[in-house]
Amino acid sequence: MSQKHLGHTARKRFGQNFLHDQYVIDQIVSAINPKQGENLVEIGPGLGALTDLVAEEVDHLTVVELDRDLAKRLREHPLLGKKLTVIEEDALKFDFASLVKTDGDLRIFGNLPYNISTPLMFHLFSFTKKVKDMHFMLQNEVVKRLCATHGDRLYGRLSVMAQYYCQPIPVVAVPPSAFKPAPKVDSAFVRLIPHAQPPAQVDNIDRLQQVVTVAFNQRRKTIRNSLKELMTHEEIEALGIKPELRAEALSLQQFALLANYVEKKRIDAEIEGKNAK
Repeated sequence: MSQKHLGHTARKRFGQNFLHDQYVIDQIVSAINPKQGENLVEIGPGLGALTDLVAEEVDHLTVVELDRDLAKRLREHPLLGKKLTVIEEDALKFDFASLVKTDGDLRIFGNLPYNISTPLMFHLFSFTKKVKDMHFMLQNEVVKRLCATHGDRLYGRLSVMAQYYCQPIPVVAVPPSAFKPAPKVDSAFVRLIPHAQPPAQVDNIDRLQQVVTVAFNQRRKTIRNSLKELMTHEEIEALGIKPELRAEALSLQQFALLANYVEKKRIDAEIEGKNAK
């Protein structure tokens, strides 16, 4: 299988798989629906499959590209170059807030490298207050996890945290043949719309992350056992949650109740410690 497309050899360390199916590309750009004057940001433009069509609709587009050869190629592109601001950085570390013109105006999209898609999603969640929407090509299973509800087999940490920040909406399924080189998995394009107000009251987002992570790290255990270092089964029961349930059975709202209780315990312990001095 050839790793070269349009004169560029795909680099495995960057997780590069380039879209080439024009029908799929048209569907994706139609779903993004770029408009003149919008603050559009593409992650991993690669060889410009999406960039080309989006740039036909707008005068300016910011792209974040780690591969120096591809970044150079985009800067020097005879047609695209003058429309692009090319940021040659790692999207996992990039401060997307630095691109904001007015709060909530960022429209972020891209064909994300599958080898970093989950950590990249968590990084992007921290900017959702400044984002209007996000559109991403991801591994199909990751899209299913983003959209899974409690009780589903694929429901997990990514599902809970994604749905705290956004409403995920699957847009289109994409076969391996739409890429060069073809990945070994099916893909899907997903739309993520940040909530105006989170669907659950959370006192400390770090505590929600902690509780959800601990619970799903031992997902086959009941929460009585997986969360025993954070709270007792009596404390879980007092919140109206059955301690014999597994993590995958809990809704976002129930995780928020647990996280808020753990946070209150932490604050009470801090106050008690200060008073004891």
